[in-house]
Amino acid sequence: MKVYEIITNQVIAALEAGTIPWRRPWAVTEQKNLVSKREYSGMNAILLAMRDRSTPYWLTYKQCQELGGTVKKGEKAAQVVFYKRYAPEEEKDKPEKEQKLVWVLRYYNVFNLDQCEGLKAPEQGEPFNPIEKAEELVKGYANGPEIKHGSQQASYSPKQDVIAMPNKETFDSAEDYYATLFHEMTHSTGHESRLNRKDATVAIRFGSESYSKEELVAEMGAAFLTATAGIRNASVAGNEAAYIAGWISKLQNDKTLVIKAAGQAQKAVNYIKGVEVGVAA
Repeated sequence: MKVYEIITNQVIAALEAGTIPWRRPWAVTEQKNLVSKREYSGMNAILLAMRDRSTPYWLTYKQCQELGGTVKKGEKAAQVVFYKRYAPEEEKDKPEKEQKLVWVLRYYNVFNLDQCEGLKAPEQGEPFNPIEKAEELVKGYANGPEIKHGSQQASYSPKQDVIAMPNKETFDSAEDYYATLFHEMTHSTGHESRLNRKDATVAIRFGSESYSKEELVAEMGAAFLTATAGIRNASVAGNEAAYIAGWISKLQNDKTLVIKAAGQAQKAVNYIKGVEVGVAA
């Protein structure tokens, strides 16, 4: 119990000292063409990132064939838009230098590298070095959800009971990777097949009171688990404090919030560690 009290006090002290800007502890990979290595920008960057593919590399059907690969059967392309200058029909009879060109929006289809066969992604990022104690907590989570890597963001889906994570090599450090994973693992304990925590099982609106409470529980749980694994550092603690501050400002009238959240986080951590199995209050 002492470690929970120590960590809770540290988080509360950080909150009282002010909000630290939140940052994602993994690299936000730029979408780029596999052949030209040119990065997509503007709307194209948004369109391709929304696909949430496991690699940032894209190529046309022709480029895939030229590299000796094939597009997997049934895969659907993403569209990349661009502007091109054309001469309208009424201008084509004029000398080229006198033609008034107009900009026309066009698009072409691209496929992500993970939609292709016979091609390999370029090596990127530093080798990931697992932390033994943290791995023990992850592997010891009995009846835990499936963990899928390769996403552009970290999240937990109660409906699918799946944790989505960016690739390990994209994180700033192994400590940041486990802190992020522990956050999502804490969320997953609220599933109806586990602790059946109300705010974690129903559809809740972003920024709502229920959302804020569940986020606070998840960050408390991550704080407790990183302390248990012995991997807390300034970066991890700062991220937790900043994330909590963003939600706690919405709940100024609930003076019992931190204590209640710490209690639910403790039950979540105990469930992950296999210490206690019960229903969260």
